[in-house]
Amino acid sequence: MARRAKPMRIQTKITLLSFGLVFIAVLIGGTFLVESFVRDTEAEIGARAMAIARTLAQMEEIQNAVGKPGGAEVIQPIAERIRLATNVEYIVIFDMQRIRYSHPVQQYIGQVFEGGDEYRALANHEYISRAEGVLGPSVRAFVPIKTNEGTKQVGVVVVGILTPTYYRMVFDVRMQLYLSLLAGLVVGLLGSVFLARNIKRTMFNMEPEEIARMLEERAAVFQSIGEGIIAIDREHRITIVNDVAKRILEVGDDVIGRPIHTVDPDTRLPHTATTGTAEYDRERILNRTAVLVNRFPIMVGKEIVGAVAIFRDKTDMSKLAEELTGVKKFIEALRVQSHEHMNKMHTIAGLIQLKRYDQALDYIFEVTEEQEELTRFLSGRIKDYSVAGILLGKYSRAKELHIEMEIDRNSRLTTLPSNLDSNAMVLILGNLLENAMEEVQGLPADRRKIRCAIMQDGTSIRIMVADSGRGILPEIRHRVFQRGFSTKGSGRGFGMSLVREYVEMAGGTITLQTGQDGTTVEIVLPVQFGGGETDAVH
Repeated sequence: MARRAKPMRIQTKITLLSFGLVFIAVLIGGTFLVESFVRDTEAEIGARAMAIARTLAQMEEIQNAVGKPGGAEVIQPIAERIRLATNVEYIVIFDMQRIRYSHPVQQYIGQVFEGGDEYRALANHEYISRAEGVLGPSVRAFVPIKTNEGTKQVGVVVVGILTPTYYRMVFDVRMQLYLSLLAGLVVGLLGSVFLARNIKRTMFNMEPEEIARMLEERAAVFQSIGEGIIAIDREHRITIVNDVAKRILEVGDDVIGRPIHTVDPDTRLPHTATTGTAEYDRERILNRTAVLVNRFPIMVGKEIVGAVAIFRDKTDMSKLAEELTGVKKFIEALRVQSHEHMNKMHTIAGLIQLKRYDQALDYIFEVTEEQEELTRFLSGRIKDYSVAGILLGKYSRAKELHIEMEIDRNSRLTTLPSNLDSNAMVLILGNLLENAMEEVQGLPADRRKIRCAIMQDGTSIRIMVADSGRGILPEIRHRVFQRGFSTKGSGRGFGMSLVREYVEMAGGTITLQTGQDGTTVEIVLPVQFGGGETDAVH
């Protein structure tokens, strides 16, 4: 496996970045300086060439000789004398047919001028041109030669001065560039090192990866706490609030930075931030929710910089306690049995009042036989009375809701897992059956069916609950056992998460199969014998 490269330290990154910026700035500044120098030099050369060309164009000897046979013998000595005196690269004079009458290279005299930029000069215009001439790149001044008091053009004077190349100009000013570049780089390097060290000290000598990891870990811990947390600064503005506190206070993410009194007018958190006195287990009502509040001052050194409140929802605690003990399920089962018994009594009373005595007796025998058969089956095959009781209660509840509940007659339970008690088994079964009944409610009568089976062999207990509902949507299947998640409104979402927790605690497994024909949940719990059967406990 290839060894992972060690990440670059933040101090090195800042130093390289700031130094690179200074280097680029100095480099760009030097480039602009050279460009400006080149433009100024070319402008100066052009003005010089133009002045010389104008002087030549005004000389009568040249005006009278241009375009005349033997004119080169007059013009060439004059042009060469002035060229040498003024230290220009070349002076070229040609007539209106572009025939040269002077040139620093003797062999070009009498030939056609082919610079490509001379046509404007032949049209009586003077100008500066930059072009590649015979002797190299140059700045050339074109001035028309006129006679008859400037009314007739007879030729053109071209004065060319070779321009130094870009690299030549840089070479000429290299010392100035080197010194300015070196000074800028030294200042940039020292400033970069100082800036990097100062930033690193401000970050407690930690790297960004370490800060990010610590922030993520603390944020995860902060949000995973099951208690509401809210903190304020010296000005009583909210600085921290977790998801539980947002839910209880009914606020969103935009609460950060707002004064605490706009969220909770009756809060005593500013008093804690002012006095530095902590308060413990104070009961109060937050948005119709009973909570227990602890308040603490936030200290940095010996200075109070704010306060934090930690509060717990008493309603959630009570609700969780009910589900843990199974009390809610037993009460529901008793209520259902009582309600069903009253319905049966009313039916019997009605038949007797109608003097349908035979039908009344048949109904009594039918109800009694069904109840006795189910009771005999559960008491004979399910040895844990609590588990038998929850099955009987859910069966009655299903009948009340007009749901066909089938308990597999091969079901058997003789002993419980060593690390699960009756309450845990009641909670597991109760939640699975309750969810199955909720899934089939509202469906046509022929589809309101659920099945339940409890099988036990020498090593494990298998619990199966199936319904004929519409199934679970694919996008929420992975959240079924997530605490607090429910499609049935607020205040729900604890049952299936508790089921998962108890199964995992017992070392068991949960299998969920769902589709358009319904959902099947199967739980397998390992059994360790040696503690006797449950009827011995009861």
